[in-house]
Amino acid sequence: MVCDGQEEKKDQELRSRHLSGKGKVMKAPTDLKPAPRIGLALGGGGPLGGIYEIGALRALDEALDGLDFNNLDVYVGVNAGSFVAANLANQMTTAQLCRIFVRNEAEVHPFHPDVFFRPALKEMGSRLLAMPGLFSTALRRFINNPYDQSLLEALTLMAQAVPAGLFDNEGLHEYLRRAFSMLGRSNDFRQLKHNLYIVAADVESTEAVCFGAPGFDHVPISRAIQASTASPGLYVPVEIDGRYYVDGTLRKGLHASVAFEDGADLVFAVNPQVPIDASAAVRAGTMAPGELTHSGMPNLLSQMFRTMVYSRMKSGIANYATDYPNKDILLFEPTGDDAKLFFSNVFSFQSRRMVCEHAYQMTRRDLLNRADELEPKLEKYGIRLRRDRLEDEQRTISTSLYGEMLPLYVARSRQKKAAGKGRFVTGLGNVTQLFSKAK
Repeated sequence: MVCDGQEEKKDQELRSRHLSGKGKVMKAPTDLKPAPRIGLALGGGGPLGGIYEIGALRALDEALDGLDFNNLDVYVGVNAGSFVAANLANQMTTAQLCRIFVRNEAEVHPFHPDVFFRPALKEMGSRLLAMPGLFSTALRRFINNPYDQSLLEALTLMAQAVPAGLFDNEGLHEYLRRAFSMLGRSNDFRQLKHNLYIVAADVESTEAVCFGAPGFDHVPISRAIQASTASPGLYVPVEIDGRYYVDGTLRKGLHASVAFEDGADLVFAVNPQVPIDASAAVRAGTMAPGELTHSGMPNLLSQMFRTMVYSRMKSGIANYATDYPNKDILLFEPTGDDAKLFFSNVFSFQSRRMVCEHAYQMTRRDLLNRADELEPKLEKYGIRLRRDRLEDEQRTISTSLYGEMLPLYVARSRQKKAAGKGRFVTGLGNVTQLFSKAK
């Protein structure tokens, strides 16, 4: 099944199915106006992109009254966004996402980013074992046809010995499989309260596939996330039902159309994968002239990939007004001069906290700057923008997570101390009374 809404329209029966509730086909009452459906679409960007999304979503969660990120009608995620969307659909709050995946305060399964970067030893071993045979075949071809090709041309056959990826992402699948099997969560799309779609790309057909859609909802959520986060070159393609899948951003950076096709009227979208505008970053003082060019191949390739994905995403969003009239999309993303995110190290604990806090503050600032534009749109859906929280310059993720609990904690602590002091004084009085009677 092709999941891009612009490429293939769902039939009316499927539309009725989603509008009435997951897995059921029923007619909506004609005398009542259906409640607006709200969706969430999260883009890619690798592990740090996921951290950025968590910070941005925490800011949105605090600033928007009347919106529950654990009770949306449809969730769509690609690459790192699939990881975050699946956790939200599994009733993990934005506060819990911050505590577990950013601050490492996990109560059950502590999270470490190295689950994304476990070497694909099986893949490397099989390729290594194939090298003698490939070399022998290449040499034989050259000897049999010395005038048709050079030795160098014949040796290009050795390219088959290069691994399909450096990492296998199996550790992420295992982590999520365990995490989604406890505390009332589910690793089954069909058991979720709301619709969840995880987008990956079929390597051989190049189609974008929506895991969670009919025909693809039997795949474990953890396996679908493994496929969606398998960036080509870095990760080995993931085999599911005899097909091979990789990162869904190869087709589109943000699959918000999937949410619209599911009947969403308003879609909140977060896209961390923005190419760096080096000139603007230099003017802003966030990077030095030539720093991007001299930073090495990985950053240059990242810049090229981001540029291609971002251009397709912007053109897609530009068409939404025509393709989905009377529907709204609210996009939140880093600015082009934001070098902090681009050059951050996912393995650094401090870097993760910095990126999350940075995303939190940037999103708060974006909401405040766009408040006059956003408030009328949000009001249509019963959502109110909390300007008072956005104008609080002292607010951080830490204060948002723990600040409101602190007074209660302090009050209880003081009550315990007071009670303890009272018992001590009473006991001392009783002892004094006994001594006085003994005299």
